[in-house]
Amino acid sequence: MPDPSESLPPKAARILAAAGELLLARGSKGVTIADVARKGHIGKGTVYLYWKTKEDLLLDLLCRDFLALADEVISAVAANHELIRPSRLCPNLLHVAAAHPYVLAVRSNDAELLGVLTDDARSATLLDALGPDAMVRRILPIWRTYDLARTDWSVADQALAVDSLFSGFVMVAGGCSARQVEDPDRVFAASFTALLGPERAAPEQVEAAAAEAVRALGEQSAVVRGLLSQPAASTDY
Repeated sequence: MPDPSESLPPKAARILAAAGELLLARGSKGVTIADVARKGHIGKGTVYLYWKTKEDLLLDLLCRDFLALADEVISAVAANHELIRPSRLCPNLLHVAAAHPYVLAVRSNDAELLGVLTDDARSATLLDALGPDAMVRRILPIWRTYDLARTDWSVADQALAVDSLFSGFVMVAGGCSARQVEDPDRVFAASFTALLGPERAAPEQVEAAAAEAVRALGEQSAVVRGLLSQPAASTDY
């Protein structure tokens, strides 16, 4: 997982890194500002210079994990337009998301890890903006526009089906069923192709779809950056 403290002043970065280690080890209820200060080898008051509450500090951790996930996807698609194809993007997104513990915690409503942030409206905003499922939903209309998905279903019906399929694979990835198959990614890819239809896009359509998806995810990243107490550096694509 990329360092969530990147682009921060050194002291703030140290605070965030310490908070992240404690959060993963103890869960939100087991983390205090005093604990974070001790682990970061700074004064307790220094933490409050950057974050007003523990919840704001931990929310920044969550935000940065979602932004790191989006940046990985955006960078990969920008570098290789063929990755925008449903049969390639969906399996790839499953693997990338698995390396982001805070994204998975918000997605699974992990109250033990997140504490009061489980019911925080900002967590819901994160999930709706840059959750793995939300990314697929955002890109679905782009696939439809550029002959990468069938259009004989309504968008709403198709989004529900794609959501259900993707959510199901998130649940079984790494489980017994997946381990019994020599190449689970092949099954994931074939399943999305069976649902969405053959990818008939010409090369120029694939390129256009990739560019539009990068823009769409960049816009959603801006929404998440707006939740940060300590701003993150944005990336231009």
